[in-house]
Amino acid sequence: MSVIGNAPLALCENTVSFAWHEPPLARPQVSIVIRPTPESRQWLQTPGLMPYSKAGQGFAPDRHDSCIVTNRVRAESEHPRTEQIVDPAFLSSGMAVAPQADSQPTPPVTQPRHVRPAGGNPLRRVDKPVLSLTSRVLNNEGPQHLANKRKPSWLKAKLPGGPGYEKVKAIMDEHGLFTVCQEAGCPNMGECWARGVATIMILGDTCTRACGFCNVKTGRPPVLDKDEPRRVAESLRLMHEQAKLKHVVITSVNRDELADGGAGIWAETIMRGREACPGMSLEVLIPDFEGNWAALQMVIDAQPHIINHNLECVRRMYPAVRPSAKFDRSLELLRRVKEQGGVAKTGIMVGIGEKDEEVLALFDDVLQGTRAAGPDGTEDACDILTIGQYLQPTRNHLPIDRWVHPDTFAMYKEEGLKRGFKVIESGPLVRSSYHADHQADVLSTIEAERARRHHESTP
Repeated sequence: MSVIGNAPLALCENTVSFAWHEPPLARPQVSIVIRPTPESRQWLQTPGLMPYSKAGQGFAPDRHDSCIVTNRVRAESEHPRTEQIVDPAFLSSGMAVAPQADSQPTPPVTQPRHVRPAGGNPLRRVDKPVLSLTSRVLNNEGPQHLANKRKPSWLKAKLPGGPGYEKVKAIMDEHGLFTVCQEAGCPNMGECWARGVATIMILGDTCTRACGFCNVKTGRPPVLDKDEPRRVAESLRLMHEQAKLKHVVITSVNRDELADGGAGIWAETIMRGREACPGMSLEVLIPDFEGNWAALQMVIDAQPHIINHNLECVRRMYPAVRPSAKFDRSLELLRRVKEQGGVAKTGIMVGIGEKDEEVLALFDDVLQGTRAAGPDGTEDACDILTIGQYLQPTRNHLPIDRWVHPDTFAMYKEEGLKRGFKVIESGPLVRSSYHADHQADVLSTIEAERARRHHESTP
């Protein structure tokens, strides 16, 4: 509610009602600035209407600076009041009107409620949007205009197709399996499936969290499907034999409503999958289990070939991007994997509001925070890192802050390898499972070479 002097303003649908009554004893006070317009200057010359100023002496029509109006917020009073109806067009002039005690109410002037149709796509409005929340939430570097960001030429992916893709898709559909490739709208789905690499999502298709970047639906998941590990293992066997699947990535939604976060299903799925397809490498992309390390141990004991847990973004942006996760908790998860001799992998997105120096600082944080002495006493840190361009799934998700150039991705890879990562996949279309089979092959070669050198150096 606004006031003129001591007079609160009551707003109706098509009219503006000016009311005033006795001031209360105490009230909070806020100052607002109203700038005059040419229309308001003409209106100021209307007989019987006098604008209110802070000094109580009116407002000069030829004055070019701002008029300070005091807005007092107060409770309604039982004192009698009179009202004066004013054309709402006067409201847009930014000027206030001093009430006339002897003025009589006049019929309201009916005007359309909206100048333009209400609702709809905010990016298709007639006037230019005022502010982008990107800078407020992520960078806080001042206002930016919100606009459609056109994809650059280097962001192009092939349409899904080909015999390998069709075979994998048919098996997925037949056994009712969910894939993160489909749920998250991955641009590399056609290429990966044709290469014999697929990412299967277990524990349903409904997540208990609502991350700002993820396209997987949020809600309360259905009843836990305890037969899922058997069906997944059977599907993997068919894809391995018929579609020549050689590397599989298994991931899941977050199931925070379960006591173990779904770790029991995870462990059984891994063990059944390895038993059904001994010649296929198996990688898991797991949640953080809310820091339940006993649940994590169940997954580690099942012995997948690679354990992946994505950091997703730099530390500063966690409240906006991963509000239910903790950066240090994710680092601790990866450290525990290395502590038990496992292969640890993580991944991040860029172009969502971070700066290049923050990405490089993240490299150091990951290598320092995950370093641990393994069962053989050798210290080691996170092995594999993936870096890709963030793509906004829908307008309801966090906006794209920038398109990262391929040269910058090349710089990320060079700097990461210098700092100590063994394998880095960095590029605009890179996702966690993109070229995952190639990453596994490269890591196996590196580990074999290290083992050979260690054996030769041992007397």
